[in-house]
Amino acid sequence: MTAPESSLLAPALEKIGVWNVRQGLCTKTLTPSSSSRSPSLAVTSIASSPSSLIASGYADGSIRIWDCEKGTCETTLNGHRGATVTLRYNKLGSLLASGSKDNDIILWDVVGETGLFRLRGHRDQVTDLVFLDSGKKLVSSSKDKFLRVWDLETQHCMQIIGGHHSEIWSIDADPEERFLVTGSADPELRFYTIKQDLVDGQSVSNINGTEVVNNGDLSTQTKWEVLKQFGEIQRQSKDRVATVRFSKSGNLLACQIAGKTVEIFRVLDEAESKRKAKRRINRKKEKKSTKGDIEVTDNGDANHRSGEDSNSPIVTVPDVFKILQTLRASKKICSISFCPITPKSSLATLALSLNNNLLEVYSIESSSTTRTAAIELQGHRADVRSVTLSSDNTLLMSTGHNAVKIWNPTTASCLRTIDSGYGLCGLFVPGNKYGIVGTKGGTLEIIDVRSGTCVEVVEAHGGSVQSIAATPDGNGFVTGSTDHDVKFWEYQTMQKPGQDSQHLTLSHVRNMKMNDDVLVVSVSPDAKYIAVALLDCTVKVFFMDSLKFFLSLYGHKLPVLCMDISSDGDLIVSGSADKNMKIWGLDFGNCHKSIFAHADSVMAVQFVRNTHYMFSVGKDRLFGVLQSATVVTLLSRDLTTDPYAVGIVLKKPFFIEEEKEKRLEEMFESDLDNAFENRYTPKEELPEAGAVGLAGKKTQETLNATDSIIEALDMADAELARIVEQEEEKTRGRVAEFRPNILLLGLSPSDYVLRALSNVHTNDLEQTLLALPFSDALKLLSYLKDWASNPDKVELVCRVATVLLQIHHNQLVTTAAARPVLTLLRDILHARVKECKDTLGFNLAAMDHLKQLMALKSDALFQDAKAKLLEIRSRHSQSLEARTQIKEERKKKKRQKKSSDTHVWS
Repeated sequence: MTAPESSLLAPALEKIGVWNVRQGLCTKTLTPSSSSRSPSLAVTSIASSPSSLIASGYADGSIRIWDCEKGTCETTLNGHRGATVTLRYNKLGSLLASGSKDNDIILWDVVGETGLFRLRGHRDQVTDLVFLDSGKKLVSSSKDKFLRVWDLETQHCMQIIGGHHSEIWSIDADPEERFLVTGSADPELRFYTIKQDLVDGQSVSNINGTEVVNNGDLSTQTKWEVLKQFGEIQRQSKDRVATVRFSKSGNLLACQIAGKTVEIFRVLDEAESKRKAKRRINRKKEKKSTKGDIEVTDNGDANHRSGEDSNSPIVTVPDVFKILQTLRASKKICSISFCPITPKSSLATLALSLNNNLLEVYSIESSSTTRTAAIELQGHRADVRSVTLSSDNTLLMSTGHNAVKIWNPTTASCLRTIDSGYGLCGLFVPGNKYGIVGTKGGTLEIIDVRSGTCVEVVEAHGGSVQSIAATPDGNGFVTGSTDHDVKFWEYQTMQKPGQDSQHLTLSHVRNMKMNDDVLVVSVSPDAKYIAVALLDCTVKVFFMDSLKFFLSLYGHKLPVLCMDISSDGDLIVSGSADKNMKIWGLDFGNCHKSIFAHADSVMAVQFVRNTHYMFSVGKDRLFGVLQSATVVTLLSRDLTTDPYAVGIVLKKPFFIEEEKEKRLEEMFESDLDNAFENRYTPKEELPEAGAVGLAGKKTQETLNATDSIIEALDMADAELARIVEQEEEKTRGRVAEFRPNILLLGLSPSDYVLRALSNVHTNDLEQTLLALPFSDALKLLSYLKDWASNPDKVELVCRVATVLLQIHHNQLVTTAAARPVLTLLRDILHARVKECKDTLGFNLAAMDHLKQLMALKSDALFQDAKAKLLEIRSRHSQSLEARTQIKEERKKKKRQKKSSDTHVWS
C-alpha cells in the first residue's frame, strides 16, 4: 500500500515497514507490543486512510490501527474468528470495513474505536470490499462467486449479483463511482455501472447517458439495483486475477494476475468514449455500405439506424477501457498499489511486491513502463535451507539456492554474500575462518569468511549432499548423500604455486556404503557413535572407530529429516516427516517418548549444550522447546516460508513451568469461540438476504472485564451498606469514626464502579456487558443517573444503557423494580444528549466562523479571480496569435497573386 506521504507500506511477518522510496530506507517499523500474551502473527491485510492512520489485519482476526506519523498502535479491534483478508476505509476515513475467512464483514467506527455491526450472508471467505455512495453502501465479494451490496444505514443486503463461474478475488470502483470491476478466475473482467441515490424520483448516475446505465428501459430498473452489468473484457492471461485497482485519479485500471504480469488499461472519459463509440459506428456503417449483398430497403433501414446511433451512440465497455500495456516482472507478484500522488511526467506510479522479498516502483507512461526504483534487502531471494552459528556465536552462515550469506546475529546485518551452488547444509571450520557448504550438485564448497570468496570446490558425492556433521576432535567432518555414501573428511592446508599464503583443502579418508539414500548424519560428542538416517525411515547407529553396526532405531512412518545427540551422549532425538519427534536412549536403542509437537514435517532439532533441553522447527511454522518428554511451544510465528534449520544462542534462561502456564492460557483463549459459542449453540442457516450481528468477539479480555465490573459492583454494594449502617448508628446516638474501604482507592462507590467500567476497551464493551448477569445489570443501571451529570461520560452512559436495554429487554419490562430506574433514565439521558449535541453544534459553528475570518485575511477569495484573469489573458494571447497568423496568410496569398499576375503579363 502507498501512504499519502508517498511512503511505501510493506508488511513483513508481524511488522510493517514504512519505506522512503527515493532513499530506499525503512524510516519506521510498526511492531506490535511484546507485552501481549498472544503470539505474534503475520499481517494478512493492510489499508491506509486519508489521514495518517493505517489499519493492519492479522492471521488471528485482530485489527490494529496505527498512527503512521507517531509510529504507535492506537487501538486493537477484535471481532473476527478467522484471518482478516481485506480492509477498506471510506473516503473520510471515519469508517473501516473488514472481511475475513470466517465469511463475515464487520464495520468499525474508527473515531469511536468500536465495532458497529457484523454483516453475515456470504457462504465462503470474503475476498474484497469497496465503499460506494459516500460510505452509505458497501459492496463485498467472496469465494462463493457472489457480489453483495449492503445498505449500511438500514444494515441489510439490498442486492445479490451472480453470474461468475469461479471465485471472485478482487473488486474496485473508480474514484467518480462510475464503474465497478470484478476479477476472478474467469477469462474476462466484468464491469458494472453504479447507480446513485434517487433524486426527484429519477436515478442519478455518473455514466454518460441513461442508455449506458440501464442498457434498456429505465422502468425495468428497481430502486434496489445499485449495480447493473455493463459488459466484459477478455483478459490476455489465462491465470486467475489476484487484484484489480483503479488509480487515484481514475485514468488507469491495473489488473494483477496471479503470476508475473500486470495488465494496465486506460480509462477514457465521457467525451473520449463517445467519440470512440461514434468512430466504431461509422466504421460499421462504412463496412455495410461497401457490401453489395444488401438490398436497398435493408440498406436504407441500416443507414437510418446508424444515423440515430451516430447522434446518440451507445457506449460499450471497449469504448471506455482500452488496454494500454502489460507489465512483466522478474518474479511472481504478490501485491500492487498505485501512488496517491499523480506525477506530472507520467500517467501514474505503480508499486509491486514480489515473492523474492523485492519491492519495485514503476512509472507508467502512455507508450512504455519504466522501473524507477527498487528496494532490496540483504536477505536471500528464496528459501533458506540451513543456518550455522560459529563457535563463538559472533557469525551466522546461511545457505540458499544460489548464495551463501554471512551475518552478524546481534545486529542482524549481512556481512558477506558469496555466490555458490544450491546449498543444503553448512558448517564452520574450527577457528571460524572458513566455512564448508554441501550443495545439491554433490560438491563441497570451501568458503573464506574473511574475504568472502569460494576458494575451492571439491567433487565429493554423486548425489546431493544432505547433511554435514563435525567430528568432536575438530580435525574433520562427516557428510551424507543421496548416493548412499557416508564419507569422512579431514582438514588440510595447501599452498598454490606462485602464492605465499596457504588455504584450506579437504582430504577424503574413509567411506561407508549404505543401502539407501542418506538424509542426516550425526556424531556423538564423545566421538563414540555415528547415527545415520536413511530414506527407509530407519536410523542406523554405528561405532565411530570401527564403523561396526550397533543399533537400529525404527518406529517412524516417514523418513527422518533431522537428528541430534545430547552432550552427555545418552539421548538422541529424531524428527520426521510424519510430524513426530522421538527421543531414544543410546544405551539400548529404546524409544523413551514420541511427541507430536508439530502439525507438519519436523525440519530441524537441536539439543542445548550440557542440558536435555531441545529446540525444534517445523513446516507448520512453529518454533518449540522441549525438556526430555515434555513440550512447550514458545513461539507461533512465520520463521520462513518453509523452515529447514535451527541454530541456538541462549542469552537468558527460561522456565518450563511458566511457559506451560502461558501455553495453557493461549489454548484456553483460542478455544473461547468454540467453547462458548459454537459448541452449545445450535447452528442456524443464514438468510439469503444477509443478517446483522454484534461486531465484537468474546475473548479473555472481555471475560476479565466482566469479572472486574462484577467485583466492583459487589464492593460498592458492601460499601453502601456500611454507609447506611453508619447513618443508622448516628441516629441512635452512637457516633463512631467512619473509615472508608481502602480497596476503593479513596473513591466513592459510584466512582469506583465508573472507574471499572471506564477501563473496559471501547471495542470490548458490548461483549463485556453481554456476559453480565441480569442482577448485576440492574445494579449498573441504577448508577447511570449519577454518571450522566458528567459531560465527559454521557456517551459511555448512553452506550451502556442502550446495550443493557437490548440484552435484557424482556426481563426489564416484567421487573417492577426496574421501572422507576428506566423512567428516570428516559428523562435524564434525553436532556443530557441534547445538551451535548448543542455544545458540539455551537463549537462547530464557532470553528466555521474562525475559518471564515481566516479566509478574509488571506487572498483565498481572489484566487478564483486570478485564475479567471489568467485564463482571459491566455485566450487573448491565443486570439492575437491567431489574428497575426491570419494576416500573415493573407499577405502571403497577395504576394502569390501578384507574382502570378506578373508572370501572366510577361
